[in-house]
This record gives sequence, C-alpha cells and structure tokens, in this order.
Amino acid sequence: MAAHRRGSVEFLLRLATVLAVVLLALLLGLPLLALIFRVPAGELIGRFGDPEVLQALRLSLITSAGSTVVVLLLGLPTAYLLAARSFPGKRVLEAVLDLPMVLPPTVAGLALLLAFGRAGLAGSALRAFGIALPFTTVAVVVAQVFMAVPFFVAPVRAGFAAVDRRYLDAAATLRASESYTFFRVILPLSLPTVLTGTAMAWARSLGEFGATITFAGNLPGRTQTMPLAVYVQMESDIDRAVALSVLLLVMSATLLVGLRYAPVGLFWHKTNAQLQRP
Repeated sequence: MAAHRRGSVEFLLRLATVLAVVLLALLLGLPLLALIFRVPAGELIGRFGDPEVLQALRLSLITSAGSTVVVLLLGLPTAYLLAARSFPGKRVLEAVLDLPMVLPPTVAGLALLLAFGRAGLAGSALRAFGIALPFTTVAVVVAQVFMAVPFFVAPVRAGFAAVDRRYLDAAATLRASESYTFFRVILPLSLPTVLTGTAMAWARSLGEFGATITFAGNLPGRTQTMPLAVYVQMESDIDRAVALSVLLLVMSATLLVGLRYAPVGLFWHKTNAQLQRP
C-alpha cells in the first residue's frame, strides 16, 4: 500500500513537471513564433534592406560593441577584486553593481540624466570642458554600460571564485606574482565564464531601451538603436517593426547558440590538463 502511494506521488510529480515545462515553453515560444510568422519570409528579407533598418542596425552594433568593450575593461578587475579580496564597503559595492538588474530602465535613464545632464552632479563639471553627454551617441554607450555591467560582473566573479585553490597555492609556492597568477592561471580557467559574461553584456546592450530613450533620446542616425526603432515603427509600419524585431531575435539567438557550442570547453579542458601536469 505504501509503495503504491509512493508510486502515485512520483507519477503526479512527473506529470506536474511535464506540464510546467510545456506551459513555460508555450509561454516563451508562442510569442516568438508569432513574431517570426507575422510577415512572409521573402518580404521580411526585403525589409532588411530598408535604409531605416540598416541605420538602426549599424548604430546598435557600434554602440553595443563599444559598451561591451567598456564593460570588459572595467568589469574584469572589479570582478577579480570582489572574488579575491575582502574590504570595507564590499557589500555596498556588490549591491550597487547588482542594482541595475532590478532597477526599472526608465529610472536608470532618469538617474543618468540627473547625474550627467547639464545641471547634473557631474554634468556641470563636464560642461566646463565642453562635454555634453545627453542625447548623443556616447550617451547611448553610457546607458548600455550602466545596464549591462551586472550581467558581466556576476558570472565572472563566480568564475574567479570557483578556481581550484590548489592552483593558486601552487603559484604562490613558485613565487609567481599576482599579475602572473591572474593571467596564466585564473583567467584561463575562468575563460568560459568570462566569455559568458561578455556575451550577456553584449546581448543586454543590444536590447537596451528604457535607459537609452530617457538619457540619449530617440534621434534617427544618432541615438535611435534597433529597440528604439521598433518602438517608433510600431506606430507607423508594423511590418518594418517586425523585421527589426526578428533581426534582433536572430542576432540574440545566434549569440547564445554560438556561445553554447563554441570551442570554449575544449580550451578549458586543455588548460586544465596543462595545469595538472606534475
């Protein structure tokens, strides 16, 4: 009797798991399929040649690439510091770095505007040097960096912290400098998470909308990235908005799929084997 009851419970749990997976797949998949099949493939491909689409695509690629480089340069040492050191204010810094993930993008854009606007906390000082950030292409990059940083720092910090302590002790025994240990031991072993964080930061920058439109505006050819162009085209040309949306979807999916099947794992195993040699 007890065995029969346990079997019934197991069956119900499996059934509930299958239903949850199916419902979640439908919730995520149906909108994407509706987007893809909204416009015939031939007409959709033709839309990719529209000047407005190409202009928004070019600006998105330039700004997202620039913001990803900035995130990488600033986030890598920050992630290492958080993983390797304990210092006063560390928890506060962690909270500040994670805040953009939960902060509404429009609030983030308003905060950027109040900080770097003409009358902002830093805006006045910048204006003295003839620098005006709001409603410029640089403002797009700043907004993207602000929103993308936690998507890079969090996984990279976890990757640095997960490096086997034995390798670090061996490097210390051999009197390797901290910089040598970082570049020859920690960074190679953490490369998968570094690449994952970089890809996530790039994807977040590519899809950024709220902070960008609030801080940089929506100026075609200057600050109108693809998400902003989708917003504008929805009011006038839904097919063009769909073309932009599908293009963003394809780029994001390609990035994620390429990341999963890139030869990073092979590199990691090769590096790990080299480090384990006596």
